Amino acid sequence: MSEKNNMKLFALNSNQEIAQKISEVAGIPLGKLSSRQFSDGEIQINIEESVRGYDIYIIQSTSFPVNNHLMELLIMVDACQRASAHTVNVVLPYFGYARQDRTAAPREPITAKLVANMLVKAGVDRVVTLDLHAVQVQGFFDIPVDNLFTIPLFADHYIKQGLTGSDVVVVSPKNSGVKRARNLAEYLDAPIAIIDYAQDDSSRDEGYIIGDVKGKKAILIDDILNTGKTFSEAAKIVQRDGATEIYAVSSHGLFVKGAAELLDQAPIKEILVTDSVATQEQKPKNVKYITASDLIGDALVRIQERKPVSPLFAYHKK
Repeated sequence: MSEKNNMKLFALNSNQEIAQKISEVAGIPLGKLSSRQFSDGEIQINIEESVRGYDIYIIQSTSFPVNNHLMELLIMVDACQRASAHTVNVVLPYFGYARQDRTAAPREPITAKLVANMLVKAGVDRVVTLDLHAVQVQGFFDIPVDNLFTIPLFADHYIKQGLTGSDVVVVSPKNSGVKRARNLAEYLDAPIAIIDYAQDDSSRDEGYIIGDVKGKKAILIDDILNTGKTFSEAAKIVQRDGATEIYAVSSHGLFVKGAAELLDQAPIKEILVTDSVATQEQKPKNVKYITASDLIGDALVRIQERKPVSPLFAYHKK
């Protein structure tokens, strides 16, 4: 049996749409399973085809409801192990709990490490994920982790729109995102700017810009779009300082309740996100999705055929 023929894909309930796209890119049909929830919240999974001796890839974003999706994933991993799968690989387009990656205050947990331990203990052999909140989270796992990057996808989108050169500025809406902004700016041959705050608190109403946005088209970049507050406030600040057009881009569009209304009021022309998260909440009117399925599907086939994944880490002009 060839390496690819020994591969099976399964999709759990968090994001069926991207799972179907990944299946089409990889050329591997989704396996048959049933997952149901009892009235008390317990989850039962039944794999409806043989997985004995196969390399299993389970696609599941641990997005809202985070704990349900995480538990469903752990149960599926256990089911595959007990059914004598050769390897069990987890594909996390979005890894929930990744933001809890350090002890920021006394007596706080490091929940990202706890979740990593749970996955490894359950029997996961490899994790494939997309734009971890902090790349250091890879080190929380005692198994291989392939962290794929969305910056090349965003670069391709903006280059095709002609958003390149010195009349564009890539803006990090907070200090921690400087590296992400610089990576995108290098592809666009554009400068960067940083929004800093007099006090790093939740009010964020006294922001000032390090860099120049006057007369430029500003692209705000972050990894997770949750409440929309970071982008909304940042857009007002760059508009105040003279940006002519404002765009926003984020790897993971969570769009919790109220985010759409907040972002619709912000002076943002376009909000770009990947399809890593499926949400039932209202989305902003100017949101645009690009799929990460080609990137993930290609990576899975490369992993299965023991080919390097590193060529996927950079933008290649099409």
